[in-house]
Amino acid sequence: MAKPVLLTIDDDREVLQVIARDLRKEYGSNFRVMRADSGATALETLKKLRLGNETVALFLVDQRMPQMSGVDFLEEAIQVFPEAKRVLLTAYSDTNAAIRAINNTKIDYYLLKPWDPPEEKLYPILDDLLDDWLAGFRSPFEGIRIIGDRWSPHSHQVKDFLARQQIPYRWLDIEKEARAEELISYAGKQQPQLPLVVFSDGYCLERPSNVQIAEKIGLKTQAEKPFYDLIIVGAGPAGLASAVYGASEGLRTLLIERNAPGGQAGTSSRIENYLGFPTGLSGDDLARRAVVQAQRLGAEILSPQEVSGIRIQDNYRIVELKNGEEIGCHAVILALGVSWRRLKVPGIDRLNGAGVYYGAAKTEALSCANEHVYVVGGANSAGQGAMYFSKYASQVTMLVRGDSLTKSMSQYLIDQIEATPNIDVRVHTSVIEAKGDNNLEALVIENSRTGEIETVSTNALFIFIGAVPHTDWLEGLIERDDRGFVLTGQDLPRVDRLQAQRDRCSENRPKGWTLERAPYLLETNVPGIFAVGDVRHDSIKRVASSVGEGSICVRFVHQYLSEVF
Repeated sequence: MAKPVLLTIDDDREVLQVIARDLRKEYGSNFRVMRADSGATALETLKKLRLGNETVALFLVDQRMPQMSGVDFLEEAIQVFPEAKRVLLTAYSDTNAAIRAINNTKIDYYLLKPWDPPEEKLYPILDDLLDDWLAGFRSPFEGIRIIGDRWSPHSHQVKDFLARQQIPYRWLDIEKEARAEELISYAGKQQPQLPLVVFSDGYCLERPSNVQIAEKIGLKTQAEKPFYDLIIVGAGPAGLASAVYGASEGLRTLLIERNAPGGQAGTSSRIENYLGFPTGLSGDDLARRAVVQAQRLGAEILSPQEVSGIRIQDNYRIVELKNGEEIGCHAVILALGVSWRRLKVPGIDRLNGAGVYYGAAKTEALSCANEHVYVVGGANSAGQGAMYFSKYASQVTMLVRGDSLTKSMSQYLIDQIEATPNIDVRVHTSVIEAKGDNNLEALVIENSRTGEIETVSTNALFIFIGAVPHTDWLEGLIERDDRGFVLTGQDLPRVDRLQAQRDRCSENRPKGWTLERAPYLLETNVPGIFAVGDVRHDSIKRVASSVGEGSICVRFVHQYLSEVF
């Protein structure tokens, strides 16, 4: 935490230098001493301190200054730091003004010049004032502050990105908190494009992209080397496991993630069936531990950074980034994961980020305090989300298309939901429309068994349905099934007899395959490119299985490298 500030103001530079020296000598170990030669300069300093989330413990101000007297300065300064102690420096002839200021400006003390020796005339007085200030002092939040509108999709994007990167922040709703308007004025913004992100050093970004935020907070978005042994695309549980094992086994390993480490699992509020954690752990805890482990072992992680393509050049694989950069490697592991399937009903897309959210339980839960929240989905992620919301919302209603939760949800979660009084499960029920102008205001839901249609009021709908891979960018290179999941090993289609005769190759060879051996269990139709985790065809959609696939895949990478290089 930055030291609290002692600010002294005097237009006489020699006097200013002397008092600053005396303050540093006595209080420099616990406070930061700052000085200004005019009230106007000091007020600008206060705005910067407030933007930087620093605090002022004491004002020590000369009364006789041109343009702005000490009393005039204090009248404005206490609007910015109302808890700071106020001491006025006066000449003997100004004592009447000082006494009046005690009543008008609530100054705590006035000192007559000169104050020598300070051990007798300055320090005892300031000691009492600072002890009193410290007794009521509460450390300010030192992280990033986001000023925005709850119903702004861009505000949600910024909050979700920082939450998933596990960067602490404070949310200030422009419509509810006066502090938000104050910070905007201190930043000198007349009509900023919200959200306004204020960093701990006072630097501000208007409606920033994830990459802009990442660069400011020091996340790595550029690779250190032009070439690696192994590049892993995607930092969910499977990708992180691959990075840990790849780096630990001596491979120069690069992990590229387009959003934040953890993948879909990273958004889970509680994972209770992962081996070795009897009390469970959150998805972001799992991601944080894995990131630290991978980096400690030597893996390099780029986030946020997006891969747009892969091309083959002899025995090398060239990974193309969305920003135009290219990075070479010997082998690639595709750990792309999946995202939530979109709910295709009227109004949903228009209100996405403005009351309608996919996942995002940990990001938006506090905003839903004492509200009625609706959750769509009947699998583990939906159950975990509902349990998390139940801590904040007055009521949580789960809308489940099927006839029960037992077909898709673990029994431990079902038991927890049944034992939670403010969670209601409505089966055979689907959302057929979302209503609202600037934000979600109501849902139209339908019971498929009775045909009953009902409109319910709510400001929050969270969707946890299905799994959709984003693999279109692999078209023409990597074989996929009809839903876009990547085919590997024995699941790869084989060439037919006529094509095999024409191409003079084995019938058992997958399309596009160039080696004599068959593909390994997790290898795609392109030698040296592997797929693991949820993006792989017919994989088991569980965290433990994804971690297992990511781990054993490194063994296949080693085998491939020993054959080709």
